[in-house]
Amino acid sequence: MYTIDLTGKTALIAGVANHRSLAWAVAKELARSGVRLMVSYQSDRFRDGVQKLTHEIPETVLVEMDVASDESMDRAFGQIQEQVGRIDYLVHAVAFAKKEDLEGAFYDTSRDGYHLALDISAYSLLAMTHRALPMMGEGASIVSLSYIAAQRAVPNYNVMGTAKAALEHATRQLAHELGPRGIRVNCVSAGPVSTLSARGITGFTSMLGYHSEKAPLRRNITPHEVGMAALFLLSPLASGITGETLYVDAGYHITI
Repeated sequence: MYTIDLTGKTALIAGVANHRSLAWAVAKELARSGVRLMVSYQSDRFRDGVQKLTHEIPETVLVEMDVASDESMDRAFGQIQEQVGRIDYLVHAVAFAKKEDLEGAFYDTSRDGYHLALDISAYSLLAMTHRALPMMGEGASIVSLSYIAAQRAVPNYNVMGTAKAALEHATRQLAHELGPRGIRVNCVSAGPVSTLSARGITGFTSMLGYHSEKAPLRRNITPHEVGMAALFLLSPLASGITGETLYVDAGYHITI
């Protein structure tokens, strides 16, 4: 087990849905390294589930935050300012698209569905960063989660590919703007993992099989591997890295 001591640091994790989610994998690696966690949940409907997950991690702060609402985000970051006062690491793992927009033809995507997917999955990174910055100092870092559909056409991923492309562009633009403050911004592009949201994509099981056949390592990745990669990018071990999209996909992205 590889460890790094980040005791005294704090992290806000947005996007923990259940024990299978990649956000939870990142949260566990940060907690194992001594980081104090703040974990957001969308509404009361999700609070109990997130609370059960974080029960094993002492001093975790739960924050209600709906990234589709400026008022909710203002309240959430006000709570963080009052209770913790500092954010060293920000993890953006929020994504959503209507189920009907992840089926059929991309050109059938509704205007409302397109706007919703980009708002929740990409703009939210900007909205969170804007509110987090007053609590972030030199040495702080931000990591978001992407997928290869940001760069390639992937069947049925549709508008989420557009959203992930926007997210990766935001990573580069924010890295450029926040670099003078000593704040790094990076992205992990994870291979397919059987999470609750991923299983909502038509043909996902076939996608897993194809990936494991074509990837140089001839396997799929694990949530733990994504968690370790995010930990690396957030930590001082990656102090010279910013604006990067790091592929954690068993090498699949190098294949044709």
